[in-house]
Formats: sequence, C-alpha cells, structure tokens
Amino acid sequence: MTQTDGFSEELADFVRRVAELKAARTVSGGDLPTVLDAALFELDHVVGQLWPWYERLSAAGASRSGASADRQEQRLLRTVFQSLPLPVALIDKETVVRRLNGAATAFTGVRAGYTTGRPLTGLLAHADRAAFRSQAAAVARGEGDRSLSVRLQQRPSVPVHATLAAVHPSGEPRTTVLVVLQPGGLADPATPTDPPTGQIPNLTEVTRHASVMDLLDAMTTALLTTDREAALEGAARVLHGRFADWVIADAGTGGLSRTAVLAPSDGDAAALTAQDPAACPLVVETARTGSPAVQIRPPDPDAFGLTATGAPVLVQANVTSLLCVPLKAEGAVRGVLTLFRCGPRQAFSMAEAQAMDMMSRHLGLAMPPRP
Repeated sequence: MTQTDGFSEELADFVRRVAELKAARTVSGGDLPTVLDAALFELDHVVGQLWPWYERLSAAGASRSGASADRQEQRLLRTVFQSLPLPVALIDKETVVRRLNGAATAFTGVRAGYTTGRPLTGLLAHADRAAFRSQAAAVARGEGDRSLSVRLQQRPSVPVHATLAAVHPSGEPRTTVLVVLQPGGLADPATPTDPPTGQIPNLTEVTRHASVMDLLDAMTTALLTTDREAALEGAARVLHGRFADWVIADAGTGGLSRTAVLAPSDGDAAALTAQDPAACPLVVETARTGSPAVQIRPPDPDAFGLTATGAPVLVQANVTSLLCVPLKAEGAVRGVLTLFRCGPRQAFSMAEAQAMDMMSRHLGLAMPPRP
C-alpha cells in the first residue's frame, strides 16, 4: 500500500468517526462529557498525525517533477543496455536474471524473456554453476569485481569469459551484479558459434513438424504390430536416437520396476538398468500425480537420482532437457517413460511434449497391467 492510499484510508476513517460524534449530540446531558472527550481526542489526532502526514505527502508531490527527468534518464539507459553489442545481463546475488540484452539472447541461444526470473546458472555447465554462484555472491557483498571462465551447457566445448561487476541502481536497496559474457576465441560475441535452429523459424518449424509426424507414424505402427507384453520396450526403441538420447522405461502398478534403458552406450545403459525407480524423485512424482513434466536445463541435478558412484544422473549424462510422462489406462498409472536430450541437441519443444503426451496415452492402453 502506498503512502497516499494509507492517508486516504485514515482520512476516510476520521470522517466516519466525526459523523458518529455529530450523531451523538442528542445524548442526555450526563453522557455529553464522554462525547466531548472523544471529540477532543479526534482533534488531537488531526493535529498530531493527519496534518504532518499531509505535509509529507505534499512535499513528495513537489519532488515528482524531478522524478520525471529521472524516468527519462532510465529509459535512455535501458535503450543503451539493450543496444550494447556485448552480451550483458543484470542478476541478483542468487544469479536470478533481472534483464538480458539482445546480444546476450543471441549469444546464449535462449528465447527472449525466457531467462528473466530464472537463475543465469541454468545456462551454464553443471561443473561451473557453483563457482559462478560463489563469485556473484561475493560481488553482491561488495568484495570487488570478479571474472572467471565458464561454459554454456548448450556449447560446452567453447569457453566463455564472464566479468562480474557491482552496480547500484538508484532507488534500489540491494546491489545488482552486471555480467558481461565474451567467448574465449575471436568470434563475434553477439553471434553464437553454433547458432540455434530457432534462428530460422520457418524451415525449422516445418522440419520439426514433419519429424513429429514421422515419429507418430512409427509409434502407431509399433504398437499395432508388437505383442502387448513387449509394447513398452518396442516404444522405447522407436523413441531412442531419433527423438531422445536416453529412454528409460519403468512399469508396474503396485511399485515401479526398471523395464528398459536405451542410452548412447551400453555401459551407460547398464548403469541405470540397476537403478531403483523409487530413488528417482522425478519418476516417483510423475507416477504419483499422473501428470507429465517437461524441463529445460533441469534446475535440480538430483531429480533423477544418483549413479553408483554417487554422481547425479542428470549431471553425468549432461542432460539439457527432459520429458517424464505417465503411462495411464483406466485411471491408473501403469508405468513412467523418461526421455533425455543431452549436450548441444535442441531442447524439447512444447509441440513435441504434446505429441509425447498423446503417445504415452496410447502406449498406456497398449500395455498390459503389471503388479
């Protein structure tokens, strides 16, 4: 609530109390001293509270003319920020993005507005996130400017030089951290080394739509020609490679058991085959709620549990996006299917997630119930 709103409410309450005092003039003579005391109390309230409050509001109104010039200056600074040829971001001490200029959007390959309100560390390789968070917190505490080398999760082979400096925007109580990103090589920082396919919307959308339609056709064929007992394994084979780098299938109505794991290598697959699905919070939550989940740059590295060596599965596999869908039939969840995309591969789109949701419903109907 603003000071003006608070003053308006207090003044309205005072007017109502005065109206009640006026109505109390008709009381008997013995009660008039009580009414007089109340009237004196209200007058004292006006002198001691309402009038000084009004003077403060008047003084604030007089200063608003100067605030107009400040707003023009802020608009100019925002224009300069967006027009800078270097990738620049404004973050808080928790690395949450407040602003990202156009060059940074092109450099990181994210859609405009996607990162605002999300940690900038979500764009970095897992190994660099803790160091970046630590340096950003130090800059925000006023311990001086910092710089370090990091890698983007989408392009881990290209080092990025990050410079962090503290700025103090007027009117804000907390320090903001200015981040400037520069590639380690001599490439133009505003141009990604490996431009995302989303830079060519028409061709990309047509190609991805055709790929999804081909996938739907292949999945339908597999479900119609495969025995029900092998439906889940057959669907996993259809999805592996062409649609996802990893496909993990868990089945069961009473308790989930790992049915199939298709990975980039047999060694990777063997590591997750022995994993208990109950140790995967994401799988457990999907089975419990019956709702699909799509994550871009998964924020929780432990969401799919740990490997036998104690490393987070999502970090070990360099997962950049995932889909986790329930396999439902007759109101019950018969299994959970999890798909990973890794490294520079383009993240799952909402259209692909919708198509996968449709295929999961068909697969759930094709699967036999398992205890």
